[in-house]
Amino acid sequence: MIHSWISLFFGLLAITWQPPQSPAPQKKNVLFILVDDLNADMSTYDHPLVKTPNLDRLAKQGVKFTKAYCQFPLCNPSRVSILNGLRPDTTQVFGNSTYFRDHLPTAITMPMFFKNNGYRTARFGKGFHGVPAKDKSRKNIEDEPAWDQIVYPPKTHVYNEAKLTDYTPGKHIAATLNFLAADEVADKDMLPDTELADETVKALEKVKDQPFFFLVGFHRPHSPYIAPKKYFDMYDLKDIKLPDEPEDDLNDVPPVALWTNPPYWGVTDPQKRKEVIRAYYASVSYMDAQMGKILNALDRLGLTNNTVIVFVSDHGYNLSEHRQWMKQSLFEKAARVPLVIALPGAKAKGKVSEGLVETVDLYRTLADACGLPAPAYLHGKSLLPLLNNPITAWNYPAYTQVARKGLMGRSIRNRRYRYTEWGNQGAELYDYQKDPKESHNLVKDPAYAATISEMKGLLDQKIKNRTDIQE
Repeated sequence: MIHSWISLFFGLLAITWQPPQSPAPQKKNVLFILVDDLNADMSTYDHPLVKTPNLDRLAKQGVKFTKAYCQFPLCNPSRVSILNGLRPDTTQVFGNSTYFRDHLPTAITMPMFFKNNGYRTARFGKGFHGVPAKDKSRKNIEDEPAWDQIVYPPKTHVYNEAKLTDYTPGKHIAATLNFLAADEVADKDMLPDTELADETVKALEKVKDQPFFFLVGFHRPHSPYIAPKKYFDMYDLKDIKLPDEPEDDLNDVPPVALWTNPPYWGVTDPQKRKEVIRAYYASVSYMDAQMGKILNALDRLGLTNNTVIVFVSDHGYNLSEHRQWMKQSLFEKAARVPLVIALPGAKAKGKVSEGLVETVDLYRTLADACGLPAPAYLHGKSLLPLLNNPITAWNYPAYTQVARKGLMGRSIRNRRYRYTEWGNQGAELYDYQKDPKESHNLVKDPAYAATISEMKGLLDQKIKNRTDIQE
C-alpha cells in the first residue's frame, strides 16, 4: 500500500514538475544611422584633415568596410534599395519623386520587417526620401505604416538666405553649392540634426523590454552646407587641398558620364572651391558630433552591448573631382560609401574589411545578425561572415547604376577595376592599382582587352539578372 502511494506521488510529480527553463535570449536592438550625401573623406577613412571622432570610436567597436558601394548615387533610388533589400531595376525607382509602392505594393520594407517581428520602430529625420504627412503640397513617398514613431523636426533655425553663398547660377538656393557659418549659434539652436539627435536620445531613455529598430537619418552634410561656426573654425582654408588632376582628365570620358554642367558648376575660382569644401567638411563634423550624443546615450543606458549599430551613407559625393560636384555619376567618389557595422559578440571588433560589399546587403545582414529569417526574395548577401572574419574570401563585384535621360549607365567594380557602360554612348575602364584617381580611361587600350572582356562579362551577368526578385 505504501509502495503504491509512493509510486503515485512520484508519478504525479513527474507530470506536474518541469525543470526550470532558461529565459529566452534577449533580441538584439538595431540602430541604423543613414546619412545624407556623405563620402569617405573623414578621419575614419584616413583623411588627413576631416575630423570624425565619434565615427572613429564606432569603428573601434565594429568592422569598417573600405570598399562599400551604393546601388544608385541619388537619394530616393538608393534609400529605396537599402530599405527594401532590392536593386533599383527591381524597385523601378530611378528618381527622387517615384514612390516604390507604385511598383512594389506588397514589399516588406526593412522597418516593417522588424515591426512584424515585435520591434518598436521609429524614424528620426530622413529615412525614405519622403515628406512629412502634413505637407500636402507634395506626394508622400515615405513608408509610414512601417513606423511606430516618426520624428521629422522642423528647421529649428531659419536659414538667413541673404548670408548664403551661392556659386551656381540659375539654381535654387536650397539645392546647390552654398554654405553658411552661423555666428554665435549653439548646436542646440541649430538645424534639424540637433533636434533629431536629442529626440533619439529621449526615445532611448524610454526603452523598456521591447526591442527597438531606430533609424536616424541625419541631413548634413547635404547642401546647403550649414553648420555652427565652431565647426568651420576646425578647418583652415590653407589646409584644404583641391584634387590634383591633369588638364586633359576628361578628354577620354564619354560626355554622358559627366552630370555637372558647367564644370565645377561654375565655381572656377580655386579659392572659392576651397571655401565650399571647407563648408562641407564643417557639416560632416557637425553631423558626427550629433551622432556622438546618441552613442553616449547607448553607453549610459547600458544598451550598447545589445544593439547592432550600422553607420552608412545613401551614396558617395564628388567634391570637384573630375570637375564634378555632388552625386549622380559613376566615378568611385560617388559610388563608394562609408560603412561601419558594430555587432555585439562579433569576433572582428575594431577590424577592417576590404571585401567588396553593397548597401543592398544591409537588410539581409541585419535580419541575420538579429536571428530573424529574412524574406526569401531579398537581393544582397549577409555580411555576417565578414563581421566575424574580415579576411573571409569575398569575391563578389559591386554593381552601381545611374539614370540619364533615356539612358542607364551601369558600372561594375571588382577589387582592381571599374568598368562602366553608357549604352551606345561609350564606356570606361579604370585600373585603381595604377590609377586611383581615374585619370586614364583604358577602354580603348588593347593591352586591357582581356580585362575588358572579363569585366563586361560580370556586368552583363548583373544586367541579365537585374530584375530577378532573388539572387
